[in-house]
Amino acid sequence: MDGEISVSELAALLEEGVDVEIVDIRSPAEYERGHVPGSRNIPFAELPSRVEELNGADRVVTICPHGKASVQAARLIASYEGATGTVESLVAGIEGWQEADEPLASEESTSPDADAPF
Repeated sequence: MDGEISVSELAALLEEGVDVEIVDIRSPAEYERGHVPGSRNIPFAELPSRVEELNGADRVVTICPHGKASVQAARLIASYEGATGTVESLVAGIEGWQEADEPLASEESTSPDADAPF
């Protein structure tokens, strides 16, 4: 692992169009409610079997709810022999991202009929 990255640093990288592989390790349900735009969901429990999906990434940033579990995820990714780029953890997690008023993407349906039983 190469350290931690702040919300403002990650936001600046995304704004500049830097190629960053953002890995959200929360559950699929949490991810669907809101996530950093452009991120992919690889739940922490699946990471050991899916880490090879990150082969060739120049920069990987892991995200969890508060910035604690993502440190472990970043260490796991960095220890993988296929990891060749920089691997960092987002300091404050998705909570810090929201507190900084950064935008979230959502997978939830916004259709007016979303809650209709049929």
